[in-house]
Amino acid sequence: MLGRAEASDKAAWVGSTSNAATQMKRKTTIYIVYLIAALDITWMFMQFSITPFLARKLGFDTLWFGYLQTMVGVIQLFGGPLFGRFADVIGARAALSLACAANIVFFILLAVADSPAMLFVHKIPTVVMHVLPASQMVVADLSEPEKRADALSKLGLCFGIGMIAGSTMGGHLVTNYGERFAAYSGAAGSTLSFLLVLCFIPQTTKSPTAKNDSETKSKSIFSVGHIARLMKFPGVARTFVVKIVAGLPSGIFQVMFSIIALEVFKLTPETNGYMMAYFGIAQMVVQGGVLGRLTARYSESSLLLVSIGISAVVGLAQAYMQNVFQFCLTVVPMMFSLSVFNVITDSLLTKSVPSSDTGTMLGLCASVQSLLRTVGPTIGGVLYVNYGLFSIGFLQFIGNSAVFLYLLQCQLNRKAEFKD
Repeated sequence: MLGRAEASDKAAWVGSTSNAATQMKRKTTIYIVYLIAALDITWMFMQFSITPFLARKLGFDTLWFGYLQTMVGVIQLFGGPLFGRFADVIGARAALSLACAANIVFFILLAVADSPAMLFVHKIPTVVMHVLPASQMVVADLSEPEKRADALSKLGLCFGIGMIAGSTMGGHLVTNYGERFAAYSGAAGSTLSFLLVLCFIPQTTKSPTAKNDSETKSKSIFSVGHIARLMKFPGVARTFVVKIVAGLPSGIFQVMFSIIALEVFKLTPETNGYMMAYFGIAQMVVQGGVLGRLTARYSESSLLLVSIGISAVVGLAQAYMQNVFQFCLTVVPMMFSLSVFNVITDSLLTKSVPSSDTGTMLGLCASVQSLLRTVGPTIGGVLYVNYGLFSIGFLQFIGNSAVFLYLLQCQLNRKAEFKD
């Protein structure tokens, strides 16, 4: 009996040690993913410093540059769900490797672009350039459901770091060494990210249960029906509608900010760089130090409601702002509402579907952002030209107020049903 008890204790100790090692390995992988995401955002903002200057040298006017940006939005709109499906079928590591490889090709094509046609061609790899969604897929697979929102919010901290580093580095390289050298530097940096994926990301990040579940489903990456079926899960369609309706007005303001900064606030390129750094710092503080504490204390539905309410107030304030100082006062609540809104909706949507489909769901979430970037410039341009800055802020106030009242009514109805 004693020997059997000792054997049982030993097995329990080995099991706990193995579980601790697994948890440590998962944490290490998530930290590596954070590093990859921060590097990718750095290269992305470096590209933002290259493309406008190169486009100007190649003879692009504002209209054609807008066509170039719209092309990226349309490509990623359709590429997002397929990329997510690819991650679920083949694996998140393969998807992350593909995204990093596409970054390398993207920067090489940018470096050799010597005509307007080549500048359009270099955007083609963006169809699979989804490093940030792929990073979200790995984090969602490796994090526990109750800690998923906090884990995903840390990617926002990486975004802020990359925004500041990439904008600074890109401006320095373009000014001192030219656009092509900066583009080749982006290709070299993307190669580093690719090697990190190969060396540190496990071949599969799905749990055994999710992996077995995915093996019983359709293996076709281009299965539109399989992607569309996710909308039938409880709460998914409603959350998606909320994500689009409440996210569109703020998305319009974001895509129009470069014009607003130039025409309304009269910012110089240097001052605009400081403003972008201010955005990055605000996002880092919110997602790195605030959001995790909030998700630990409050429910996700309550945080979603608060974020939409704050966004409505921010829209009203931006409708009446007159100078850059007044705008700076709205930046912190704006970044808070955007960060909470994006993280909570992504977390809710991934929890609403089986773990074998989290990649596809995050791909659909990425396509929402691409949709906003595609239609945002057109809607924002019409509003700004015909009605001014007031119309953009007021649209955000009206849209988010309506969504806020709808979600509040839904919560009150659920509480009443629970009491009954």
